[in-house]
Amino acid sequence: PTVGSFDVSSPDVADGQPMALRFVHDSCGGENVSPALAWSGAPEGTTSYVVTCFDPDAPTPCGFWHWMVASIPASVTSLAAGAGADDASLPEGAFHLCNDFGNKRYDGCAPPQGDMVHRYYFVVHAVDVEALPVRGASGAVLSFNLAFHTLARAVVTGTYAH
Repeated sequence: PTVGSFDVSSPDVADGQPMALRFVHDSCGGENVSPALAWSGAPEGTTSYVVTCFDPDAPTPCGFWHWMVASIPASVTSLAAGAGADDASLPEGAFHLCNDFGNKRYDGCAPPQGDMVHRYYFVVHAVDVEALPVRGASGAVLSFNLAFHTLARAVVTGTYAH
């Protein structure tokens, strides 16, 4: 659904530009490190954040989830590079959902070799509840819940081709 927007920035992701190998999956020669993200200007009523990374260009009927973090406290306005390593790297109370690689962490860009350039949407969702009922859920269930609780979104989009 259409919602408001706010600002997200990253020293690691330039909007519309190729991602560095540091943030690419190790199966493609990368280091599999999640990029740093910082955000500001979320609307009044924000009580938590969800951060996702989604590739709509994956050769599947439903895209590909690379990263999903829920229950980031409203007082937190950034994630350091590498925060996607595991739940211990996240702010207190936040947790990873299982991505489409089957892991509860960030897994970087990994388009098939020779495929088109893929887009990686890093989205910070300002949410109106402290905790969505999504622990153990899929990207589809997370998205369903976000449809009813997102006040605004901040988006930066990196690209990658292998």
